[in-house]
Amino acid sequence: MSPPIPMVAEHEKLASDVDARQEFATAVHAVLAEFFETQQATVGSVGPVFADAVEVLKSFVLNGGKRVRPSFTWAGWLGAGGSPDSDRATAVLTVAAAQEFIQASALIHDDVMDESSTRRGAPSVHVQFANRHRRGGWEGDSRKYGEAIAILLGDLGLCWADDMLRSAYLGMDEHKRVAPVWSAMRTEVIGGQVLDIATVAERDESEAAALRIDRYKTAAYTVERPLHLGAELAGAGPDLIRAYRQFGVDIGIAFQLRDDLLGVFGDPAVTGKPIGDDLREGKRTVLLALALQRANPKESALLRRCIGTAMSDNDLARVCDVLRTTGVVEDLERRIERLTDRAIVALETSEATPTAQRLLRGMALSATRREA
Repeated sequence: MSPPIPMVAEHEKLASDVDARQEFATAVHAVLAEFFETQQATVGSVGPVFADAVEVLKSFVLNGGKRVRPSFTWAGWLGAGGSPDSDRATAVLTVAAAQEFIQASALIHDDVMDESSTRRGAPSVHVQFANRHRRGGWEGDSRKYGEAIAILLGDLGLCWADDMLRSAYLGMDEHKRVAPVWSAMRTEVIGGQVLDIATVAERDESEAAALRIDRYKTAAYTVERPLHLGAELAGAGPDLIRAYRQFGVDIGIAFQLRDDLLGVFGDPAVTGKPIGDDLREGKRTVLLALALQRANPKESALLRRCIGTAMSDNDLARVCDVLRTTGVVEDLERRIERLTDRAIVALETSEATPTAQRLLRGMALSATRREA
């Protein structure tokens, strides 16, 4: 049974309303749940061990996330003239929801590479399986077992993203427009992850390197390409696509800068992740690049001694003091504001429908002013 399509005509009144967003999230959840049902027979035929592992992926996909990427695709489609009452609405919703599998794959793999113990306030997928191995007293190394299963589930998520895209039954013209964007989105997010790993290994502390990671690891597949997908699904012209992509890059980078701040100064009870993980992992963020540029010799020595190590809570507090005293926190806040303002100007001078402009403006502010 097809899931309910959110009546986005109501966004004339509820463009940035929580109720409207929840309605859309519910529709995305229904499409994803339906897809999992279609895979049950194949998964079950492999055996109970695989079926049990897939249940963890199912829980990860269905019970977490803000549905940011599907929301931008849907809004992009609406802004280019798409209608929730049309016969293409279900197909668009399916394409939008399929991105949640790419997101799941990226997060599961990212947690393995970063050795992150938690995600969304719960043990990371690889930690869950390592714990099962340990409790069962099974053969081999528990950590390696957990990482191996998590990598395979992440791979499955990437495969199922493509399978779900195909299940949308796009027309030939739609597929020709969407396929290159979908391909670019998957390639860019993996490329961004490679850059992330390489900059740490090469000790590249430049702001330019950090911004390039933000551009491809986050902005491209979080906002820019999802909007681009929506535009292509609606057959939008080049001017609107350019405006969407400018909006997407700016909001996507602002989104990541906010994430960097929350990773250091956020509330773990709200963010679902321990404070300081990025600093302990030595992630080359814009926040760190600016701090290293501005720190005096004593502060710089502290940063270089602590960053990328399992620093104590006391050392973490001292590092946070340096970030504050060098003024980089205020700088990032100003950058987030400037990027958001520029994105909204690009949006408001575009050909997007007024309703979608209002919806996207609210989404932009939600993405860049969030606390989790």
